[in-house]
Amino acid sequence: MPLLLLFLAAVMFGLYNVFIKLSSDHIQPVLGAVVLQLVAAFIGSGLLYYLYRAGEALHVSARGVWLAVAAGAAIGLTEILTFMIFSRGVPVAVGNPLIIGGSLIVTTAIGLIALREILTPLQIVAVVLIIAGVGLLALGAPRGGTA
Repeated sequence: MPLLLLFLAAVMFGLYNVFIKLSSDHIQPVLGAVVLQLVAAFIGSGLLYYLYRAGEALHVSARGVWLAVAAGAAIGLTEILTFMIFSRGVPVAVGNPLIIGGSLIVTTAIGLIALREILTPLQIVAVVLIIAGVGLLALGAPRGGTA
């Protein structure tokens, strides 16, 4: 496994959520998501141009494009919802684990059911612990939109 890449992705995703939380009281949620996406597109475009100039083969298929469009729609809505959640006073230390934990439950279920992926017994125990943790965290989460 590419551990360094996994570590960097985890750090960046954590910072992403912290920055959304910090900005959520200072920008309208949809506008915040658009700004975020424009910055991401700018960075991605720069990297894509660099890869193109370096002679990297950029393979693409219609299926790949449509799946990337679907992922873009999902993350765009996620960003708007995250801005809305944090602007209502939900602490990042509660909201982020609930969002991430919930997404782990969804992706694991899709992986098992639709993609026919297989988990080891240890991985099943880990998923059960994640579900239990998300449930416990949700029980203690603030109600009524206040922290």
